Amino acid sequence: MAIEVRIPTILRTYTDGAKAVEATGASLTALIDDLEGNHPGIKDRLVETKDGSVDLRRFVNVYINDEDVRFIGGLQAELADGDQVVVLPAVAGGAR
Repeated sequence: MAIEVRIPTILRTYTDGAKAVEATGASLTALIDDLEGNHPGIKDRLVETKDGSVDLRRFVNVYINDEDVRFIGGLQAELADGDQVVVLPAVAGGAR
């Protein structure tokens, strides 16, 4: 099951500069584990463990086919062959 994962510029050091990589997994958790196997270190930038539970980092947004994963199951969101996953860092601040 091939899934395209779009990587933001700030995380491309983990993918040797690739803007997109392929990964596999029936859920977002499985996909992130597969990414970690092929691109060591990336998982720690996407998820955090707090009080024994694993969740997406607060300032990381992930979309499956343009749907925010926080509204479709979070890390348990299901994936299918041909899906596209986009990782976007949250942006805040700016000048007045």
